[in-house]
Amino acid sequence: MNENNKMLEVVTETSFYNYLAFRIRKRLKADLNEDNIIDTEVEFQLDDSELSQFIYKNQFSPDEIVLLMLALVPHISANFINDILSEFIPHGGEFPEFGGVKGKNYRGVIPTGETALYILGGKEIEYRNHLIDYLFYKSSLFKKRILELESVPKGEPFLSGKLILAEEYVHLFLTGKELKPQLSQDFPASLITTDMEWGDLVLQEKTLNDVKEIENWLAYKEVLMNDWGMGAKIKPGYRVLFCGAPGTGKTLTASLLGKYTERDVYRVDLSMVVSKYIGETEKNLSKLFDKSIDQDWILFFDEADSIFGKRTSVRDAHDKYANQEVSYLLQRIEAHPGLIILASNFKNNIDSAFTRRFHNIIEFEAPGYEERIQLWRKNLPVNIELESSITVEELAKKYSITGSNIVNVIQYACLQTIANNKNKIQRKYLLEGVKREYSKEGKTINISM
Repeated sequence: MNENNKMLEVVTETSFYNYLAFRIRKRLKADLNEDNIIDTEVEFQLDDSELSQFIYKNQFSPDEIVLLMLALVPHISANFINDILSEFIPHGGEFPEFGGVKGKNYRGVIPTGETALYILGGKEIEYRNHLIDYLFYKSSLFKKRILELESVPKGEPFLSGKLILAEEYVHLFLTGKELKPQLSQDFPASLITTDMEWGDLVLQEKTLNDVKEIENWLAYKEVLMNDWGMGAKIKPGYRVLFCGAPGTGKTLTASLLGKYTERDVYRVDLSMVVSKYIGETEKNLSKLFDKSIDQDWILFFDEADSIFGKRTSVRDAHDKYANQEVSYLLQRIEAHPGLIILASNFKNNIDSAFTRRFHNIIEFEAPGYEERIQLWRKNLPVNIELESSITVEELAKKYSITGSNIVNVIQYACLQTIANNKNKIQRKYLLEGVKREYSKEGKTINISM
């Protein structure tokens, strides 16, 4: 190549698309024996766009940028690739080497793995083999599941699958806003958050100390695994069991851990995961773990007994596959690099194969008298008083209920106070609320109003 034919191209967000177009034209010119192919030395410069920031943060190579832009460009322009192809094939016709497919409703060219391989490697078989190994097995674009190849019918070349950019990245690059995964069959979990603070959580001291251990792991895991060289000696991730009666703070604790360590907490919807069809439960969980493996999320399996419970004796084929599902879960959980929290009402309900592998089992005991006093005081409104005939100490002493019960009682009593134009929270409203909470749990109690 003559030095005079080289040029320097500075690439920012507005010209990432120009760079992709250049690489496509360069390949087509080379294969169609056209002259004046200009070699480009690329210098990528940072700008404020999410796309530019993302590329710089991940230090993608020029070839990886081509892949990323190929997957993004159909969301920007249906004619982008068609217009370039028409420059070289003005009368149309087949060009199978280029790959690409049409969508059901999308009339432009949707790039496939073959499209990417052709643009980057042309027709050189040996170099194409090298690219397949690097791009699809070593590149962080695929390892981090930023890109994927769509599955193809059995017997068809896997590179004929569409090159797909994960939905959250499409949304980020087009709008500048992060898209959180939504509850669906492909992602059976929902984001949980809280407006409460650590000071609002009332737990016994031992429980709080155990929760602090989780905070330590989240804060210092990289130092432990990398700087101290423990990554080769201990398994990745952290697994913990929260056990205790409903309303004792298990879900709130998980939410606060996420809030104060700046991590998303996803509560897994086990009703969407567990399937009566053999093998489907494994598939549903596999989708969840595959999506979350590189995201540093906290996965919270509430009411985990339904899927992590004790394995049954094998009486029929269904029992056999149910036990296989438990074994599969055990493997995925142990290999997961993030924090996994299982919550159960009773520790003994969980299969011992799981409990042996927990880093900690944290007991959330029902609040005692002192804890109940704190819960009443923290949750009562500050700008309205109680009727003089009742005190927080009396409520805490007489009624052994959980924190969530107390919140429900206070909500009921406050609404009754407002509806009946009272200027103080009445004793009878509080006691009615307590009676309702006992009744919901199938308990009876004699309360003197």
